[in-house]
Amino acid sequence: MTPPTLAPSIPPRFTSYRFMHQAGGTQGVILAIPAMTTRPLNRIGLLTGGGDCPGINAVIRAVTKQSLFHGIGVVGIEDGFLGLIENRVRDLSLRDVSNILATGGTILGSSNKDSPLRFPAGLDAAGSPVYSDVTDRCLANLRKNRLDALVIVGGDGTMTIAAHLAAPGGDARAGVPVLGIPKTIDNDMVGTDLTFGFLTAVATATDALDRVHTTAASHHRALVVEVMGRNAGWIALHAGVASGADVILIPEIPFSLAAVARVVAVRSRAGSRYSVICAAEGARAAGGQPFVLRTDPGAPEPIRLGGVGRFVADTLENLTGIESRHVVLGHVQRGGPPIAADRVLATRFGHHAMTLLRAGRTGRMVAMAGLMLTDVPIAETAGKQRLVPTDHPLLAAARSVYTSFGDEPE
Repeated sequence: MTPPTLAPSIPPRFTSYRFMHQAGGTQGVILAIPAMTTRPLNRIGLLTGGGDCPGINAVIRAVTKQSLFHGIGVVGIEDGFLGLIENRVRDLSLRDVSNILATGGTILGSSNKDSPLRFPAGLDAAGSPVYSDVTDRCLANLRKNRLDALVIVGGDGTMTIAAHLAAPGGDARAGVPVLGIPKTIDNDMVGTDLTFGFLTAVATATDALDRVHTTAASHHRALVVEVMGRNAGWIALHAGVASGADVILIPEIPFSLAAVARVVAVRSRAGSRYSVICAAEGARAAGGQPFVLRTDPGAPEPIRLGGVGRFVADTLENLTGIESRHVVLGHVQRGGPPIAADRVLATRFGHHAMTLLRAGRTGRMVAMAGLMLTDVPIAETAGKQRLVPTDHPLLAAARSVYTSFGDEPE
């Protein structure tokens, strides 16, 4: 079939064109392709690591569609780095990524336990687990699948492994062309002001806080809602402000139970006979430690936080005599469809990652600086957490409307 005449509306900044056919059809599509500055990519791998969050499928869709439209094959790696270690991969087509924009989770699966730097290798003589570095196995599978680069979607732990594979200053065996896309509901990635998934988690937490207002008011109770975030208070801060919580407890500001009880008691005496408290799972009392729900020695991050909600509610009831309850939102915040803002952000991240990759700029992580897309070296983000600064403007705004952070002087 002879390709049709190029449409005159194609912008002149594009210097090459490719005519492609939709699979199984006869309708041609004109695609404008920017001039390549490096050798063309033939096949890339796409991996989603760490915990799931709303918006991952939007990234998978953006990366896959842009790649295929430019003649680059996409290989989906299943279940995060475990799939790379075990060579569990599959080619992705347009059909695979059709109608997944609004779907939560990840069609590729994920894992927040498996790392090529510390992979289970059996038990020692005493019955304790033994771990080994299986980076060589990952590199062999990359070669076996003829992958020219990796697009890795994940949080700080995933980016630590990505930096290891990218290897400038890291593992001399590797040197894989890697592009990182930051993903976490916690919004705690160093190098970017925003991660996709965060806004949906905040919307979910805000909705829950809005709903407990009515039951707290009806029964004249203090109600504590425990939200996720690990050691960072971004979800609690934003959801607490958005819902008008009376008290917000975040890890970055150790709280006094006496101060929290005083807020609840003063509100009750003033006629507001209920209080709503938003507590980040990593929040802790002054001089104390974060509450640990359980530990998983086999996980790269063995500590699972939780329990602060129950502790605060039980203690408040003892201190004030006001009936108190607690709610733990847990994985509800990570599930379900992404809100529109996260779908847009994930699509922009996927597009920017492919633009960088096609320009030969690897070893980078896509990022947001204010409202602008940018990118930073993956090595600068690895193994770090971005916490809420104690001089953050949103803290001042919350305090100005009489929101307490439990740190008022005695």
